[in-house]
Amino acid sequence: MKATVTQASFLCLLVVLSILVKSHGDPYGNPSPAAPPPSAVAGKEFPQFLFCNDPSTKCFLKVISCPQQCPTFKSSDPNSKGCFIDCKSKNCEAVCKTRKPSCNGIGAACYDPRFVGGDGVMFYFHGKTNEQFSLVSDHNLQINARFIGRRPQGRSRDNTWIQALGLMFDSHSFTLASKKVANWDDETDQLLFTYNGMTINIPSGHLSTWAAPDGNLMVERTVTYNSVTVTLPGVVEMSVNVVPVTKEDDRVHNYQIPSDDCFAHLEVQFKFFHLSEKVEGVLGQTYRPEFKSPVKRGVPMPVMGGEDKYRTSSLVSANCKYCIFGVDGLHGATKSLVLDSVMTVDCTSKIDNGRGFVCRR
Repeated sequence: MKATVTQASFLCLLVVLSILVKSHGDPYGNPSPAAPPPSAVAGKEFPQFLFCNDPSTKCFLKVISCPQQCPTFKSSDPNSKGCFIDCKSKNCEAVCKTRKPSCNGIGAACYDPRFVGGDGVMFYFHGKTNEQFSLVSDHNLQINARFIGRRPQGRSRDNTWIQALGLMFDSHSFTLASKKVANWDDETDQLLFTYNGMTINIPSGHLSTWAAPDGNLMVERTVTYNSVTVTLPGVVEMSVNVVPVTKEDDRVHNYQIPSDDCFAHLEVQFKFFHLSEKVEGVLGQTYRPEFKSPVKRGVPMPVMGGEDKYRTSSLVSANCKYCIFGVDGLHGATKSLVLDSVMTVDCTSKIDNGRGFVCRR
């Protein structure tokens, strides 16, 4: 009898939690992704669990708790790890992760620039200085990158870095860029933002937040300066960090950086919630189930080509040869990919921070 009562009580609790999640978006009272997200979250108390109420997810009807090592989703300490729970994850377990991008994780684009594809393979894509390239192009999403760089004396190609990102969805556009900086200062913000072509201001400060008027896009600072998370609910989350080319980087790689420009650039990691099987782009193509990486394995710098296929005319255009954003009739004809966003790749090495090694899942 006691077991029956206990089971009934537990079922009642699940029903209540399900109603709560559906009406509020999550069990701690934040609005659902379709509604405008909060303009500030710094004073909120976040719980230590999440109830998965989406029947399409692997962890449906499970309550996933945060571990003791990271007991809350968003810590008041920007240097502490946060609790990440994904109801689509393979093991239905919470993980502790920093909210800054992991340059060795799936979906990363860092350095000059080095990518880790959806297939777990590391590659370099050089692009070209002062040009834009499509990183991801899908029927409902376009992500472009603008490259900056220079050609050192005696080199046959440019060294390039990602200076800006352009995001297109529905009829909207969003851009995020690093400023040109002569001398780097960790206590000065170097980020520029626009939404639908208009400059937006996001005050400095840990967990300072901006939301689009319709609530379909949110930007949150993950530390006081130069690090943000950009979220398009149900589609993509981008963790972005602005960094300079340091004197040590310059010494090791002989970039020959001038004194008037430290080439501030972006480190970014993408976490995709939805992609189609037809997704394109320098990075996007690596998530397709039939994709076979053409890069040479085991060489110091495996290079992915395709500049001509993915070059766009601007940061917020989808006119590359292989771009499919907004193509009529494509939406209903493609299947969605099953994405395990918790999966990571360890590209580290005792030599050169793993920047010249092949990484596999």
